[in-house]
Amino acid sequence: MRCLVQRVSEASVTVDNKVIGQIGKGLLILLGIEDSDTEAVADKMVQKVLSARIFEDQNGKTNLSLADVNGEVLVVSQFTLYADCRKGNRPSFTRAGAPDKANALYEYFMARCREWINVVAHGEFGADMKVRLLNDGPFTIMYDSDELNTPRK
Repeated sequence: MRCLVQRVSEASVTVDNKVIGQIGKGLLILLGIEDSDTEAVADKMVQKVLSARIFEDQNGKTNLSLADVNGEVLVVSQFTLYADCRKGNRPSFTRAGAPDKANALYEYFMARCREWINVVAHGEFGADMKVRLLNDGPFTIMYDSDELNTPRK
């Protein structure tokens, strides 16, 4: 599972010219799922991402979590986070999860987020979406479940 997390002042997602999800201050989470991912992996990712102290305190230090700032979350499915660009000019997406399983884990991920955060907006799985954001910082972090338990060298 991969989460590309952007700290935002605001973000929204539009499908067919209609805004279907929007947030104010918080996190835009682009969520990529592969077939080997499980609910246990999703649980770890939710805990890691939502506990991250990436919001500034009164001294300008990144010491506050999403909950500390009463932030909101926008989750958007993003299979392209598993693009393999090693060969040729056209990326391969064979590592991206099968749609049925990926959609189920996407829904599970959002349900787990709702246990932590009051406002969890979302895109539409598999739809052609337009995502707008005002990146605050900019502050963007990539979380990869394959690296969560890997010690640093």
